[in-house]
Amino acid sequence: MLAIQSQGQTLLDTLSLKEQKTFKSLAAASVHPDSVFKLDLSKQKHKVVPEEIRNFKNLQVLKLSRNRLKEIPEWIGELKNLQVLDVSYNKLKAIPDSISNCTQLIHLGLNRNVIETLPHTIGRLEFLEVIELWDNEIIALPEEIKHLHNLKTLELRGILFSQEEQEQIYNLLPETNVFFSPSCNCKN
Repeated sequence: MLAIQSQGQTLLDTLSLKEQKTFKSLAAASVHPDSVFKLDLSKQKHKVVPEEIRNFKNLQVLKLSRNRLKEIPEWIGELKNLQVLDVSYNKLKAIPDSISNCTQLIHLGLNRNVIETLPHTIGRLEFLEVIELWDNEIIALPEEIKHLHNLKTLELRGILFSQEEQEQIYNLLPETNVFFSPSCNCKN
């Protein structure tokens, strides 16, 4: 197991992380909070992100998809080792600026929400490889996304962008696979 330890926290490599148990309940996870690397609370009808998650200092995969979340709390930035965050299929309108403190983030799943824009701080997530935003209400992306040099995939299908807007995004991320629905002039 390859792991990096700092300030009492353990960061696992991808292979070691795959071998970890996925906790599916807060009660089970809370028994040994330092052993929780993966937590999947999908499809549990949560209206808010449970505060207890803050106790899992080694948490690296957090799945909260298909709940009833309307916001992600600012304290999400305390989860410094988070590599995967999936909050798709909720009712989120925004992502907090503090997401930039999750400096190990590789995968950000935001599909099927009502998000209009990403925070400008998104450009600080230097390890981010995938952002899934399909079927949101994105009006514009912050120019800071151009700093995401490791970004491999940006999923924007189901969002109506004009040809000009699509070209601007391609220009910001020339090395990224960006997926759009056909362009339109719907926003005029």
